[in-house]
Amino acid sequence: MSSGAPAGHPHVDTSQPLVMSLPAGPTREEVARLCAELAAAPPGEVRCRIDPHADGLAAVDALARLALAARRRGHRLTFHGAGPGLTALLRLTGLDEVL
Repeated sequence: MSSGAPAGHPHVDTSQPLVMSLPAGPTREEVARLCAELAAAPPGEVRCRIDPHADGLAAVDALARLALAARRRGHRLTFHGAGPGLTALLRLTGLDEVL
């Protein structure tokens, strides 16, 4: 008698969360790469470390795109390390729920 194959992706360790980093000045290419990384990973926990110097609308746009990409793939995404400037900007734009 044989047992079935284990559940989940055979080559991905889902016991550890996927960890990614958002740089201070994220470019469209960097955000596209991070979104592609999310799309390729099986659904699970994802932690995104935000550079404490990240600020401005480029960072807000990047966070919104990452949150949307994660939601589409069924990930549980959390952000860590946002500085006070970015946090205030997210509140101002109504996107503070992203953090």
